[in-house]
Amino acid sequence: MDISIVIVNYNVKHFLEQCLHSVEKALRNIRGEIFVVDNNSVDGSAHLIREKFPKVRFIQNTENVGFSKANNQAINQSKGEYILLLNPDTVVEEDTFEQLIAFMNEHKEAGGLGVKMIDGKGVFLPESKRGLPTPWVAFYKMFGLSKLFPQSRKFGKYHLSYLDKEKIHEVDVLAGAFMLLRKSVLDKTGLLDETFFMYGEDIDLSYRIQLAGYKNYYYPHTTIIHYKGESTKKGSLNYVKVFYNAMIIFARKHFPGSKAGIFSLFIHLAIYFRALLSASKRILKKVVLPLLDALIIFAGFWLITPFWEQFQFSSPGYYPPEFMQIVVPAYILIFLLSILFSGGYSKPLSLFKVGRGVLWGLITILLAYSLVDEQYRFSRALILLGTAWTGTVLIAVRLIGSWLKISDFRLSDQRIRKIAIVGHSNEAKRVQRLLEETRIKSQLAGFIALDNTDKGQNYMGELSQLEEIIRINRIDEIVFCAENISSAAIIRAMLDLSRLDIDYKIAPPESSSIIGSNSIHTAGDLYVVNLNAISKAGNRRKKRLLDVAAALLLLLLSPGIFWFYSKGLNFIANIFRVVLRKKTWIGYISAAGTENLPELRNGILTPADMFPELTIDKEKAIQLNRVYAKDYNVFSDMELLAKAWKKLDR
Repeated sequence: MDISIVIVNYNVKHFLEQCLHSVEKALRNIRGEIFVVDNNSVDGSAHLIREKFPKVRFIQNTENVGFSKANNQAINQSKGEYILLLNPDTVVEEDTFEQLIAFMNEHKEAGGLGVKMIDGKGVFLPESKRGLPTPWVAFYKMFGLSKLFPQSRKFGKYHLSYLDKEKIHEVDVLAGAFMLLRKSVLDKTGLLDETFFMYGEDIDLSYRIQLAGYKNYYYPHTTIIHYKGESTKKGSLNYVKVFYNAMIIFARKHFPGSKAGIFSLFIHLAIYFRALLSASKRILKKVVLPLLDALIIFAGFWLITPFWEQFQFSSPGYYPPEFMQIVVPAYILIFLLSILFSGGYSKPLSLFKVGRGVLWGLITILLAYSLVDEQYRFSRALILLGTAWTGTVLIAVRLIGSWLKISDFRLSDQRIRKIAIVGHSNEAKRVQRLLEETRIKSQLAGFIALDNTDKGQNYMGELSQLEEIIRINRIDEIVFCAENISSAAIIRAMLDLSRLDIDYKIAPPESSSIIGSNSIHTAGDLYVVNLNAISKAGNRRKKRLLDVAAALLLLLLSPGIFWFYSKGLNFIANIFRVVLRKKTWIGYISAAGTENLPELRNGILTPADMFPELTIDKEKAIQLNRVYAKDYNVFSDMELLAKAWKKLDR
């Protein structure tokens, strides 16, 4: 056996599906085995593995045992000469494993190997190559010096940012997202240290490989996509604590006493420093915009009032100081609260919600104006003028901030995204239907052929013309059909076009999900047909409440309607079956296509009863079941009960 691939999964079913498709393609020319260790996921990962990937060696844990222990479970059962620890949120090229095995066979001194990683927009991930986090290296990293001086051999050691990312280098630390390890070396160093629950275990193992006399290499001649790079977690204070505490464990294990103490001190200082920064940043993000709005509103009244006094009364200073000192601040508070409750401060910003909040504020102020004592009623005209200023300037400021691309002023994207699909006709059309079912705001610009032999209707050009197609048609997003195009070609395209502001998605074959990442600061984006609407807790409660309420109503009416049923006793029995949770009033149509749908008890009625005049074949039944699960609506159930009540004796 050449290689054993070990993937630890925890609630990332759709990413895992895409990863396994790419891994299976990469194993076609070599002898390998795939392990998936699931840490008690609740998202249907186990069902996915058993249904779509029967050849995978599946280890299903009944609790989350952590990254290290889960990997060790599979490594202990593995038979490969090489072990690859691979994250489920990755996509590998078709020849990745062949290249790496050839390199390791030629470099017997190599104990471990990492590769070039990019995020979902094709941007290089610096954690692809790292140095050993000694106390000073960690200090430079934690306090930002490594970011300020990336080309410095002194300050840039954490990510070895001074090394050319396109060349092979000997490195200290391999990224846990992709670690190729020689099995014979693991036999000498031992497996992953299970003291590390999450984070730090890759650093520890990489260091032990070096201590055993072997080298770790960074190999950039093959590239993988890693959707959830380190940048996706850094904003979390919990990540800071868990990661840096892992560093403390590493220091105590490998550094001498005094050195470990210094390192631990740095770590604790960094935790408090980052916690303070994180808390301050969160507070500032919440109050900066309302404070700016308050200043804008106050400035408006301060400018408008003297003009109105001169125009109306020919007497500047007509209103007492209390107007600007007390009344205007009260107006400001009402406007800010109205915008807040309207959702005007929710991110991304909505101009409509801001305008609505200003209108609510005006109504509230006018109501208060009519109720307060006359000595505090200064001028309705000033209220209207101040409101006009408030609405106009607040919206203008947000538009300007969005135009300047200030993150806190990012507006909700109401425009329709133009999407192009790369793939052969049949698969491209399947993905088109999938996009339509996801209900995202999109417009299909057209299809892109892989070559000149497969150009059907609505094809704009070939893959070789991708950049030209994007520029001319102003495409916002490219969706690659993974069934037709290789992972290598997808990655090459992403690398070539990473300078463009384009989003990418990949549609795995025979899947109901489309996966990508629109930002290095987000874990990943997922377009998925919402087949779980009926499984949501709120919908479950509504359905159960309707079942019981309808049962009680029918029981009360039973003396009068019992005689309308040919099987009256069965009608009464059905009432009690529903109350006792043996059945539900409305369920799926037989078992047509329900294996991938949320579970429901057997129904007395089905969605087919809405269309008694139609002949429901298997394909139509599958479609009706899918729509019922995806778009559950309690009012539709009520309508069906009212329409088909004479069939409740089934």
